[in-house]
Order: sequence, then structure tokens, then C-alpha cells
Amino acid sequence: MDQKNDNYILHIDGERQYLTFPKLDSYKELRHVFTTRHGGVSSGCVSTWNFGERKLDSEENILRNFEILADVMGTTADKMVLTYQTHTVNIRKVTKEDAGRGVTRDWGYRDVDGLVTDEKDLTIITTHADCNAVFFYDPVKKVIGLAHSGWRGTLGGISREMVSIMMNDYGTDPEDLVCGIGPSLCKDCFEVDEDVAEAFRDADPEYADFIERRAPKYHIDLKAIIKHDLVKMGVKEENVLDMGLCTKCNKDDFFSHRGHKGKRGLMVAAMRMAE
Repeated sequence: MDQKNDNYILHIDGERQYLTFPKLDSYKELRHVFTTRHGGVSSGCVSTWNFGERKLDSEENILRNFEILADVMGTTADKMVLTYQTHTVNIRKVTKEDAGRGVTRDWGYRDVDGLVTDEKDLTIITTHADCNAVFFYDPVKKVIGLAHSGWRGTLGGISREMVSIMMNDYGTDPEDLVCGIGPSLCKDCFEVDEDVAEAFRDADPEYADFIERRAPKYHIDLKAIIKHDLVKMGVKEENVLDMGLCTKCNKDDFFSHRGHKGKRGLMVAAMRMAE
């Protein structure tokens, strides 16, 4: 993995290593990161910067890892909000009343794979270990969103749902949006059976352009489908960013459910607007 290119910047701060999009870095009011495996306090197969998989780690370690993230984000753990991911397309509009949910206190909700807010100084977070993290920023209306988009979420159109909510509830013009796709499985590593490929073809015939049969399996380019959906929703093609990194191909730097055969931690995508 390069330290810097047109698609991402790898920040190395002591043991902490995390990624950002250069274009999103240009907005001074915005803070965003996608974490790597490196920089936390966990050990074993979840070493070191693990944000979940509690059966393989301690609550104390996970909280400390969130506190390290909070320091990177310029905030505190009690001002963070975490998804409760079950591969839905459900998106929660969060406010300061949600601060700490899933991090320093119980969620109080379930089945939430996306978060959106126009609140300042509130950090929204999704967790990942192969599934796509999709970042959304409206620099005009000052709205941020994050979506956890695995194959089920991508099939269900969680990115389209996010754009719709931002348009209808916050007044976003899709042409103003800047979106980004974090590290996730590449097309070569996302291998599925025929039923999954068929489900995508049934959902949108245009998805066939992103499906390749390599008998007896099929390979699907989920990142390309997400970009396709965003552009169809009105996002400018040049404003759909992609770090271009595969979690399984780079499993020394990222947790990968497929690459580590289920024995792995969780990384996070995080966004925050400063007061």
C-alpha cells in the first residue's frame, strides 16, 4: 500500500495508521478517516485497532480503541454514534441526543446500517471488515452521511437511500455531493454463487455490466455498482471517489472477514464536522 496517491493518503502517527480522501481533506470543517489494523491496544487475531468482535476482545480494549480514534478525530468518545449493522438499508438521522450510542452507552436501536446528520461536533461511525464504507458530504448544506454497504446493502440500494434522505430531509442537491468508497473487497476477491449474481441482475439489468462469470463462480464489482447508483442519483462522476484498496489483498493492513477466515477485528469509517 502506497503512503500517498491521488486516491488516498495514509497517515502515520506513531503506531496509529489511518486513511483519508485528498478531496475531502480540502474541506477544513470536515474530519474523516478509515482506520487500518494498526494503532490500538487489542491483541491476537484482532490486533491492534479493533472496534468490535467482542467475543474475541475485551470491552475495555474496544473502548480504549474508540478513545484513540476520538483523539484522531479531535473529539471525545461520548460524542460518537455507532451503527448497529445487520446488512439492512436502514439509515438513522442522528442528533446530539444520540451522542455516545454504541460507544459509551447502549445503542437504544437495532438494524441501522447508515447514519446521517447536520449536527456539528458529532462523529458518525460505521464498522467494516470487507464491506464497503460509503462516505457522503454535502459542503453546501453541511450534511454528512456514512453507509455500511455489503453485498446485501448494495443490492438493496443503501447509497441511493442515503442520497434520497439527504435530498428530501436536508435539501441536498446531488450535484453538490462528494462521496467516497473506502477499502473493501475488489472484484477478484468478491466471489459468489449464481443465486447472488442473479439477484443483482434481477434488481437492475445494468448491473450485468459489473458481473463476470468465472465458472463455477461469479465475481461482482460492488464498488462499480455503488458508483453507478450514485451517478444515476445525480452525483457527479468526478465526485465519486474510490480509495482503490482491497481489504483481502491487503490483509496485513486491514481486517478481512474472507482473508482471515472470520477470525478478525473490525475497522471503522468515521466523519465529523467541526463546530
